Amino acid sequence: MNNSSQILLELQELRKQWRAQNFSYTASQQARYNELTELRHAFISKWKEDGLVWTGPSNVGKATTTTEE
Repeated sequence: MNNSSQILLELQELRKQWRAQNFSYTASQQARYNELTELRHAFISKWKEDGLVWTGPSNVGKATTTTEE
């Protein structure tokens, strides 16, 4: 599996199963969840190295001010 969106979809399915199973994983599901989260962390680390992740402050809800001189 080499696609980040596929990882997210599979994680979402595992979370649905987790809820349906009274908030517990089987041993094989837990192993797969751990594997997928490690892959996801690796993707994000690679994106950070390549400068593709915004790590600055959020400007949501702040008024933008422009000064005209």
